Amino acid sequence: MPSYLQIENISKSYGTKVLFSHIGFHVNEGDKIALIAPNGTGKTTLMRILAGKDKSDSGGSVKFLKAIRIAFLEQDCAFDPAATVLAQALADSAPYMEGIDPFEYELRVRKYLTSFHLDPEQRMGALSGGEVKRVALTVMLASEADFLIMDEPTNHLDLDAVEFLESTLKRSRCTLFMVTHDRYFLDRVCNTVMELDHGSIYIYKGDYANFLEKRAERIENWNAQTDRVRNLFRRELEWIHATPCARTGKAKYRKQAFREIRERASQTWRETQVSMEGVAPAARLGSKIIDCHDVSFRYGDRCMLSHFTYNFQRGERVGIVGANGVGKTTFLRLLTGALAPTEGFIERGESLRIGWYDQSGMAFDGDQTVLETVNDSQLLGQFLFPYEMLNTPVARLSGGERRRLYLLTVLVRQPNLLILDEPTNDLDIMTLNVLEEYLLAFKGSLAIVSHDRHFLDRLADHLLVFCGEGRVKDFIGGYTEYHSYLEDVEAERRRAAEAARPKAVERPRPAESRPRRLSFAERREFEQLGRELEELGAERARLEALLSGGTADYAALAAASERYGALKEEQDAKELRWLELSELA
Repeated sequence: MPSYLQIENISKSYGTKVLFSHIGFHVNEGDKIALIAPNGTGKTTLMRILAGKDKSDSGGSVKFLKAIRIAFLEQDCAFDPAATVLAQALADSAPYMEGIDPFEYELRVRKYLTSFHLDPEQRMGALSGGEVKRVALTVMLASEADFLIMDEPTNHLDLDAVEFLESTLKRSRCTLFMVTHDRYFLDRVCNTVMELDHGSIYIYKGDYANFLEKRAERIENWNAQTDRVRNLFRRELEWIHATPCARTGKAKYRKQAFREIRERASQTWRETQVSMEGVAPAARLGSKIIDCHDVSFRYGDRCMLSHFTYNFQRGERVGIVGANGVGKTTFLRLLTGALAPTEGFIERGESLRIGWYDQSGMAFDGDQTVLETVNDSQLLGQFLFPYEMLNTPVARLSGGERRRLYLLTVLVRQPNLLILDEPTNDLDIMTLNVLEEYLLAFKGSLAIVSHDRHFLDRLADHLLVFCGEGRVKDFIGGYTEYHSYLEDVEAERRRAAEAARPKAVERPRPAESRPRRLSFAERREFEQLGRELEELGAERARLEALLSGGTADYAALAAASERYGALKEEQDAKELRWLELSELA
């Protein structure tokens, strides 16, 4: 297979902090690679170098195969707030439209907007973060590029959007290089894990479980080799001390080798992993947590929560799921008291101490240092903020490092109810694993909004499912069980629809020894097909005019887009039958 990308001898440092040094690797056609590394170690910087938006300190080269189309998805997507969703998607698609019929490309864009449940005529400024990400993903998928480079593609997406993206990429024959923290997404889409560790690159073929196994073997082998080198170093040190300085040329080589051994023996592999050991335990929690009594909440005419009654229990672990914009974050704000119900009331226990982790992040003072934000150097060290970083301004931290610092500010307050809104966004996989272990041992109660299915499966005892229009259903079990339930419901619906559909009567065709002519019934079918094909052609022309006109509302466009796909399949089937009959005619 041809190599789509070749990286040679690239490096990047910021001051004394070395992100990576003289690294190189290649990506072949058909590879689907997930890049994994701790926050702040250079993942996004590497992606920006690949996209041509940053440069290597050591020169080196980034070479893509000529004639392949490349699409790049950044974590943060720039947009015009006044533009419509369709106009923004088409404007961002301009680099990919060369040689493609504009009308056909617009239909492709509209298809993905419909799949992501986006209104083409809505203004970009009115969209949520997850909806803006879906517009950017529409541009990427509609480009049908050969090579996709994606930085955290699932961040801020709801579960339906994550699963649609997952299934699309899994079916696609594109080559993929992405940063992700979503372990289920990684396993179902990628065939290779690339690790950036201590400034070097390591490649592991296979899934996430294989990566963990082979990584542990690599570290064990490194440490065993270090022990052998240190034994050799001790013997060579004795020789150096026992030997006069004036020696032959052979001894000079041995001295040079000694210096190299000393350097290797001084190297140690350190596991850069968050530790929760220094975090104070949850404060004691009484019998009453939060009791919701017939609670409703509206934004104008829009109902976000309707007559919700529920009593949270001590030690309860509830996951909160639903599409973007159905009211999950609003619900959390009602629980914390940041919003007041429009109907009903909420009671909170006297001993309740809420730890609120908002998905929008903490409003840090950019000039404030890490130590000024959390005045505990030992605890900061356990959260991967070593001594040399304590005086670093918060503004200079990576997105993941700011998230980690924000999480620490929540946990040090000893909450007994943790309310976490998308806590997995921007956190690396290693930090997520440790956070999960901490939350499993947490003695208080948990309420978690998350699109991370692995996170929900490990932590949630049951789910509150937000269905839209203020309706909330309680489902006992984790997300995988809920997804299986939905698949069973959908399968039953399809079986019922299939059973209700009239069955076509199959007429046996007698064997013939000579070419036959059309029967009377076939002649009538042939004529009828001609008329139907004319009608279908006219309907297709009307739909194309509607889809390209830009005057219809979202509902009409969605219905037209769905009908257009079904109509084309029907037209193809009838044309095939018409051709069969025309040969006999």
